Amino acid sequence: DYANRAAWERFSRRFRPPILRFARKLGLSEADAEDAAQEALAAFAAAYREGQYDRSKGRLSRWLFGIAYRQVLGVRRADGRRAQLAQQAERNSFWADVPDENTSSRVWDEEWEQALLEQCLDRVRQEVEPRTMRAFELVMQPDRKPADVAQELGVPIKAVYNAKYTVLKRVRELRAALEDLE
Repeated sequence: DYANRAAWERFSRRFRPPILRFARKLGLSEADAEDAAQEALAAFAAAYREGQYDRSKGRLSRWLFGIAYRQVLGVRRADGRRAQLAQQAERNSFWADVPDENTSSRVWDEEWEQALLEQCLDRVRQEVEPRTMRAFELVMQPDRKPADVAQELGVPIKAVYNAKYTVLKRVRELRAALEDLE
C-alpha cells in the first residue's frame, strides 16, 4: 500500500540518520550499522503500533534510544565470536570497546539533537531565499564576522543579521514542533 510506504519513508528519513550515526559511534561497521538501524526501526514501528509507547513515561527519543541500543548490542553480540577471535591475536577485548549505557545515552542524545537540527535546517532551506541561507551559513562559521560576510555577499550588514535572526527563529519554531510530536 502506497500510503504505508510513504509513511515508512518519512519515518525512516527522520529516525534512520541518528540511529546510523549512533551505531557507528558504538563501533559497528557501516553494513552492521545499516542492519541495526533497519532492525531498530522495524522493532520501533511494531512496538509503536502495538501501543507500547507511553508518552507519560518519557520522550519518544528516549524510547527509541532503548530500542536502538539493544539492537546495536545484539549486532555486536552476533559478531562477537568472530571479532573476539580476530582481536585475541591483538590482545584487545571486543566488549571493552562497548560504551556503557550512560555513555551510550549521551552519544544518542548528541546524535538525536544533530538529526533534529539537520531536519530543521533542511526545512528552512526550502522556505527561505538561497541568499538568506547562504548568509546564515557563513555567519555561523567560527571566526566569521557579519561585516565580512556582508562584504563577501555584497549585501548590507543588516541583511546578514536579518538572515541569522530569520533562520534561527524558524529553526527554533520547527524544533519546538518536532518536540511536540514526541
